[in-house]
Amino acid sequence: MADLGASLKAGIIGNFIGGRTLASASGREQDVFNPARGEVAARVVLSSATDVAEAVAVAKQAFPAWADTPPLRRARILNRFLALMREHRDDLARAITAEHGKVFSDAQGEVERGIDIVEFACGIPQLLKGDFTDQVSTNIDNWTFRQPLGVVAGITPFNFPVMVPAWMFPIALAAGNCFILKPSPIDPTPSLMMAGLLREAGLPDGVFNVIQGDKEAVDALIDHPDVKAVSFVGSTPIANAIYERGAARGKRVQALGGAKNHLVAMPDADPEKVVDALIGAAYGSAGERCMAISVAILVGRAADAIMPMLVERARQLRIGDGLADGIEMGPIVTEAARGRVTGYIDKGVAEGAILLVDGRGHSVKGAARGFFLGATLFDQVTPDMTIYREEIFGPVLACVRVDTLSEALALINAHEFGNGVSCFTSDGHVAREFGRHVEAGMVGINVPIPVPMSWHGFGGWKRSLFGDMHVYGEEGVRFYTRQKSIMQRWPDSIAKGAEFQMPTHR
Repeated sequence: MADLGASLKAGIIGNFIGGRTLASASGREQDVFNPARGEVAARVVLSSATDVAEAVAVAKQAFPAWADTPPLRRARILNRFLALMREHRDDLARAITAEHGKVFSDAQGEVERGIDIVEFACGIPQLLKGDFTDQVSTNIDNWTFRQPLGVVAGITPFNFPVMVPAWMFPIALAAGNCFILKPSPIDPTPSLMMAGLLREAGLPDGVFNVIQGDKEAVDALIDHPDVKAVSFVGSTPIANAIYERGAARGKRVQALGGAKNHLVAMPDADPEKVVDALIGAAYGSAGERCMAISVAILVGRAADAIMPMLVERARQLRIGDGLADGIEMGPIVTEAARGRVTGYIDKGVAEGAILLVDGRGHSVKGAARGFFLGATLFDQVTPDMTIYREEIFGPVLACVRVDTLSEALALINAHEFGNGVSCFTSDGHVAREFGRHVEAGMVGINVPIPVPMSWHGFGGWKRSLFGDMHVYGEEGVRFYTRQKSIMQRWPDSIAKGAEFQMPTHR
């Protein structure tokens, strides 16, 4: 893999602008931790508006030539990038685990899901095909096609430092745009690794750039007049603010916010399969997934069979360094995040939920400074409790008991979030009714984490998505392009004399 750190001090993670790694004009930096050890592993630059302006200028200069590059040639570069992603899958996964903390196999899965989007983007010649109508009116033809927007930006979260950027930049680049990635400063290394692979694949300098940083860089990207579109994934308050700020400046914005994903377990569901699903979906990646199941709705007698097994499995969860063998859950990403999740557990207890498994104070042998938190399980949770209403983003599962499917649907549909939801049942009628009437953007039937595949598109409803289009899939292609319609006729077919009537089909 190409070495991108030569121009910076050792241990400093910088920007990638115009094919080079650079320090920031701001002079500000932030620690990057190994969360399993609780130790500083590196420092990352925090960019200023000046850095952003430099990246935008470089991307704007590269745009005309890249936009004029035939789609097939752009796809061939992405095909080479795809091969390099596969070759370096484990390198990327190790970098994810080292800075985020998720277990290595989970990190490998993240990289694979990113690779899926690159594969989809390689089909851009087909995806950019327009429509043509011969003789739309007498001697007039009409056709449409899609063209790139220009310089576009992606602002991505810490929990998927490879997959979520890959939801954005492969499609944007394939469509002929130049892209600026602003990754999380918590785990910034994978962004530079992907930049190096794109360069190795033959992507021209300036077409893909990385700006490390915090809110200052985000605001500068949104405010810059030459940034035509912004994609964001993160919490709802920030998503809402980015959407409003970007839209007020005339930008195209898709901003994915928070979630409170429910899994409904019907009485006819297989209890062991429900427990397997809940353990993986609630505690995988320490619950730091926007598609994590954080609420289990147990319908009728389902609770009697499920709860004892769920308690036992949660207590037996193997927690430790994600690079160690046999580990099922790694640490929380930062000490601050661990403190925030612990605060939610405290609130759950204070508000009357029954704490069956308490993850507070969990320690891992030989890693006393690591940011570890044990699996936490609440029962008898009610909709008025904070742990039910708010997104916790940690290994905390809240169990709610209801009598009927109608009650379960009413709870889900009343929630402010509508990201993902799941129902476990053996009854086809229940499955159909659930899928049709639940108010969420992504639905699983006996699938606990229903993340759509690359050719469909990811996005929720209600306050889980701000904007009109989902990320990746065909909606992603539409987001990063705009349609142009051309009507054409030739001089020999034009009748003499001015026409004052509204043109009509004739």
